[in-house]
Amino acid sequence: LVNRFQFVADHQRRYGVKRLCTILNIARSSFYYWRRTAANRAARQAADARLATRIQVAHRESDGTYGVPRITAELRETGKRVNHKRAARVMRSIGLAGVRTLL
Repeated sequence: LVNRFQFVADHQRRYGVKRLCTILNIARSSFYYWRRTAANRAARQAADARLATRIQVAHRESDGTYGVPRITAELRETGKRVNHKRAARVMRSIGLAGVRTLL
């Protein structure tokens, strides 16, 4: 799956950024912002991948019972500063969830 910005980057030599952005109905400034922040996105994805492995270990050690609050607490106890929202996003992306009890 190629996003619109990547499509513009791939075809800009042949057709030009202005024409491609007009056809795809995106602002040129958005394309240039996307291109400028590529390194930051790559670094964040790498950091999320490292966090995902730590989350998988903590989840496995809890026999798959820990959810976001407990996983976040476990990570903080080991010295990792992590927000619960980020932990939730990473857990969702790798398909992990805590056990919910039925009342």
